Amino acid sequence: MSTPVVLDPTTLPSDDNVNSYTFCVELKGSRWFLQKGKMIAYYGQIQFDGIGHGRFERLVRSSFHSPLHASDWVVAEGSGKMLLADRAFDVNSFDLEDGNLTIRSGNLLAYQPTMALKQSIVPGFVTLIGTGKFVAASNGPVVFMEPPLRVDPQALVGWADCPSPCHHYDHGYMTGVMGGIRSLTGIGGTSGEEHQFEFVGAGTVLLQSSEALMAEQAAGAVPNEPGVPGGGGQPGSAPRMPGQLGDLQRRFGW
Repeated sequence: MSTPVVLDPTTLPSDDNVNSYTFCVELKGSRWFLQKGKMIAYYGQIQFDGIGHGRFERLVRSSFHSPLHASDWVVAEGSGKMLLADRAFDVNSFDLEDGNLTIRSGNLLAYQPTMALKQSIVPGFVTLIGTGKFVAASNGPVVFMEPPLRVDPQALVGWADCPSPCHHYDHGYMTGVMGGIRSLTGIGGTSGEEHQFEFVGAGTVLLQSSEALMAEQAAGAVPNEPGVPGGGGQPGSAPRMPGQLGDLQRRFGW
């Protein structure tokens, strides 16, 4: 058995991956916007404050413009190294240079306030505008593709510097036997083979190498599960399922 690598503040990377599932952000008297529940540990003196606190009014005014998601985010401020992860999904950082990137709201873990976050016109997505670094999670490694392209909605992570997609439905499916059955009964799920997002024009499309969306997770509350102080969960208890309208709008875009 190989000896595990034990890390400390001096050996942790700065603004880089620790491994495929963990990213280290270094704060040097600086600030990052951070989605609740994505910090797993930190060294140093770091403070976390919710969106809307008075002393961050100017920062929020310039860098956060999404009321629908405000309760899901905090501002991390101070000096130290902060580890980010999301349920063992792949985590990576990306640099945006005077750009415009739209991403699923649940996949975005953190971003530098040199960029502005805005609420996308596409439900379930947010848009980053400007220059800076952001950290995102995906169910499998991210693949970068150039339009024109049709994408399985479940595999779509986001798109940069190109127009928003439109829906494309397979004509054969729509006019075939299965399409007729669905129109009458509502039975049958939509797959990437019968329904896609269509991208045209210049830009880049980000895909995860999986057709399974990252499951909804409640943020800002004590999870009702075993091992969490105050959670009160018992082994075998049923997990929370996405069912509220806000959950669907924010995470999946339906």
